[in-house]
Amino acid sequence: MSLRLRAVVLTAAAATALAACAGGTSGLPELPPAKVVSDEGAQPAQEYVIGPLDQLEIFVWRNPELTTSVTVRPDGRITTPLIDDLDVTGKTPSELSKEIESRLANYIADPIVQVIVSGFQGPLSKQVRVVGQATRPTSLPFRGNLTLLDIMVQVGGLTEFAAGNRARLIRVDPNTGEQTEYALRIEDLLKDGDVSANVGIQPGDVIIIPESFL
Repeated sequence: MSLRLRAVVLTAAAATALAACAGGTSGLPELPPAKVVSDEGAQPAQEYVIGPLDQLEIFVWRNPELTTSVTVRPDGRITTPLIDDLDVTGKTPSELSKEIESRLANYIADPIVQVIVSGFQGPLSKQVRVVGQATRPTSLPFRGNLTLLDIMVQVGGLTEFAAGNRARLIRVDPNTGEQTEYALRIEDLLKDGDVSANVGIQPGDVIIIPESFL
């Protein structure tokens, strides 16, 4: 190999290495590593909002015949004693409590209602979805200070066929609707313990884990 050809090859290899460092193996940008947050330093998440398929416990004080357990229908509504087709999607439990109190005030004096979410699903915009070569692909309700490592623990890690370092995260800006893809290094995180590959997760994120070519 001539000196000129060798210089071209080395230059190309260096450029490829720099590109990989800047944007991961897929050429996509990478997210910054997640910060380690203690219990004392953790920030409270936004108040939970109700979504389809959530399980709700509705308690009406001193009126056990009106107390009930319901599942939010796929259309986002529930039916309870004395109230038909109440739209609950996107409301917090406290907001729903006040609305039920307002409806029941037509039938009983000074109703006091408490709504407890016993089975969490949340609206689609607040879920985190994992698809592809995870052991248990699923949708998960978002919680505060969630990281990629937390998600992978919940889905049981990678399958033996996964290409974890070619995974990507799709994130939609809630204000503009703009969609951005980021490279993930899940294999580095899980197999090598590389904490720099652990990134923060936001509501609505979609994690796609492809199959290995081998």
